[in-house]
Amino acid sequence: MESLDYWRLCDELSIIQAALLLVESDPSGENGYAENWQMHQRPHGYEAAKTAITNAFRRGAIKGRLIPNYEYDINGNQCGAIDDSINLVESRVEVKSLREWLETRGIRTGFFFPTATIAPDYLNPKNPRYAPKLAAAVRAWQSVIDAGGKHPKQALAKWLREHAAEFGMTDDEGKPNETGIEEAAKVANWQPGGGAPKTPGE
Repeated sequence: MESLDYWRLCDELSIIQAALLLVESDPSGENGYAENWQMHQRPHGYEAAKTAITNAFRRGAIKGRLIPNYEYDINGNQCGAIDDSINLVESRVEVKSLREWLETRGIRTGFFFPTATIAPDYLNPKNPRYAPKLAAAVRAWQSVIDAGGKHPKQALAKWLREHAAEFGMTDDEGKPNETGIEEAAKVANWQPGGGAPKTPGE
C-alpha cells in the first residue's frame, strides 16, 4: 500500500490530519509540521481545508470529540477553556461524518473517496463533447445545497462567480462573464417559478 493508504484505517483524525489528507498530503511526513510553517510554505489548499473543517466541526456539521484550548496561569496550572476555541491536535473528527459532510459540499473524490467512480463524460474536460457551461451548471447544482435564505438562482450565481475561472467563464481581465453565469444559474435553478425561498419541508 501507499503511505497514505494506511491512514484509511483510522476512524478518527485530528483536524490537522484531516485537512492534510483532504489536500492529499501525508500527515506522517514533513507536511505534518505545517502548523509551524509560514503560511506560504504550507501545502496548497491546507489552510482553506483546515478552516472549513474547523468551522463545520464547531457548528456540529461534523461529529467528533471537540477539545478546546486552555488558559494557564504563571505557574502552569490550567485555568479554564478559551471560549469558542478548538485544539487542532487533540480534537478528533469522525471520518465517517467528515466524509458525509464533504459530500454535501460537492466533494466526492480524493483521499476520503478511494472507490469513487470517474466523473461522468459531461463533467470531464478531456471529453471531446465537454460543454463548460453545462458542467458549471451541474457543479453549481451539486454544490449549493443550502441557498442560505437567498433565492436558489442568486446562490447559484454567487457560486458560479466564485468558480467562473474553472469553467472558462471569465473575460481577458479575469472578470466573471455575467451572461454565461446568468445562463448557467438559470439551468441549475430548482425553483424557476420565483417567489420567496422555500424552507425545508414545504
